[in-house]
Amino acid sequence: MQPFQRSVVDDLEKAIQRDRQLLQVVIGPRQVGKTTAVQQLLERLQRPCHIAAADAALPPGPEWIESHWSAALSLPAGAAAPAILVLDEIQKVRGWSEVVKRLWDETLRARRPLRVILLGSSSLLLQRGLMESLAGRFFLHRCPHWNWTECRQAFGWDLDHWLFFGGYPGAAPFAVDETLWKRYVADSLVEPAIARDVLQLQTVHKPALLRHLFAFAAAFPAQHVSYNKMLGQLQDAGNTTTLAHYLKLLETAFLVSGLDLYSAGRGRQRGSSPKLILWNSALIHALSRLSFAEARRDGGWWGRIVENAVGAHLLSHLSEPGWQVTYWREGDHEVDFVVTHGREVWALEVKSGRPGRLSGLAAFRTRYPHAQALLIGSDGIALDDFFARSPADLLAR
Repeated sequence: MQPFQRSVVDDLEKAIQRDRQLLQVVIGPRQVGKTTAVQQLLERLQRPCHIAAADAALPPGPEWIESHWSAALSLPAGAAAPAILVLDEIQKVRGWSEVVKRLWDETLRARRPLRVILLGSSSLLLQRGLMESLAGRFFLHRCPHWNWTECRQAFGWDLDHWLFFGGYPGAAPFAVDETLWKRYVADSLVEPAIARDVLQLQTVHKPALLRHLFAFAAAFPAQHVSYNKMLGQLQDAGNTTTLAHYLKLLETAFLVSGLDLYSAGRGRQRGSSPKLILWNSALIHALSRLSFAEARRDGGWWGRIVENAVGAHLLSHLSEPGWQVTYWREGDHEVDFVVTHGREVWALEVKSGRPGRLSGLAAFRTRYPHAQALLIGSDGIALDDFFARSPADLLAR
């Protein structure tokens, strides 16, 4: 049986074979197959290659990049089939962007045949370095969590199992034993992401608080919770500014986002109660006591899981500049998600069978007549159709 290959492999192959030389940058969550995708690409191309990973306990210095760059340049290669250098977890290297810029420019000036692929799992540090030092020199490939279509093809899961177990391919074999699966996700996926992609790379004065904030978010998926309520629930919480900052740090590791309240003209209203969205359902159920059967029977909880998955799908696939994902609430009226792109506004409501939900779409469209309304779930776009497609394609219809 052939190993499953994600679409990013095809994208990288086309990019590597283009005439114009650009740094190829792959960004995405930890343990979603970025390195595997590059290895599959190298197997296809059969070119000389040099691979190195900076995912060590102590971040290496800039000389680490220089040594591996030199090793790649020494490989036997020609203009028709340049050698490939792969640097994994590049954001861990101190001053990485300035060194890469210098070496890349020197390589181009010397007309040395080399293609470079950079991989990273911290969106903030990686994109900061790209924008500050490498503008115009790179092409960005996003490698998100596995979606339902990929999990269905690779593991034979139906939609409900994907909504519970999420999109971590390495955890999929453990799904037959939910206890082992929860332990694996918590110990081998969640903790390394927090420790290595947040605490190791950012200044965090209260690491325990950041971990408690993550656990709190996992217990309240797809719910808007005021920072004052968080202060009352979390020990040693400090102040709302600290919580907002830590929530943003969790977002840089593709773990949790706090959606802002929509406000026309400004797009989002900062300082409002954030709506908590976990980027992968596995992050929720690894910390939950509910089994798959129990979660599926609990209509209220399952409705939150579906709504959270819709939000995560939007965040994962509408990450390009210009797109914004928020929510709206005014009095008793609420819209689950508001997506904006330029002057276009879409109001999305998720209908997953939860009782007592009153649609806020009519109130939103009365307030914002130019907005388009979409129902997702019952009486609207079927869930399996929504999760099988890019949200941008659905919104463009």
